[in-house]
Amino acid sequence: MLKKEVQELINTGEMLPLMEEFYTIQGEGAHTGTAAYFIRIGGCDVGCHWCDVKESWDANLHPPTKTDIIVENAKKYAETVVITGGEPLMWSLDYITQQLQEKGIKTHIETSGAYDFSGKWDWFCLSPKKTKLPLERAYQEADELKMIIHNKNDFQFAEEQAAKVGENCKLYLQPEWSKKEKMTPLIIEYVMENPKWKISLQTHKYLNIP
Repeated sequence: MLKKEVQELINTGEMLPLMEEFYTIQGEGAHTGTAAYFIRIGGCDVGCHWCDVKESWDANLHPPTKTDIIVENAKKYAETVVITGGEPLMWSLDYITQQLQEKGIKTHIETSGAYDFSGKWDWFCLSPKKTKLPLERAYQEADELKMIIHNKNDFQFAEEQAAKVGENCKLYLQPEWSKKEKMTPLIIEYVMENPKWKISLQTHKYLNIP
């Protein structure tokens, strides 16, 4: 059971259940190949069976950390921070993004969009999941729609989600890693037939970096 003082700081976003933080090269989507500092926040109930960071799901495993310390760590390394999870919008992100932006750091998020919007974002990457669909605000905010393709039915789901985002939102199809040999050729064919989409690959896994 968290102390009342700690819970109050979590509620305001001045503490967050930090799982890990690291400086690396972004591997997916519109900013592939870009240096960025990743902040992974614990806690998620979206429940993707193919999730590659299931250890992030239980927020209780990741101790509440003062957000000011996280911001100071990020400032040492990068001009861009990517906040991910878990599902980062489970927590209030207004405080951390304000602190980062005041220090001239660009704020990016990777989210399923299934929780209430918070934070100030330079880039909003929305990756909807069938198990818990995004809220309306997430579609409005999305700069990038990243759809994970695990089977053929996911192409239809991708189109349904693409119909809900703005016309300037960049559209990506990404093979689920364990199915990449089977699904990548299908994605290539689909993108050639539907060129509004682009292909996203988990290049960090090919490069063997975090």
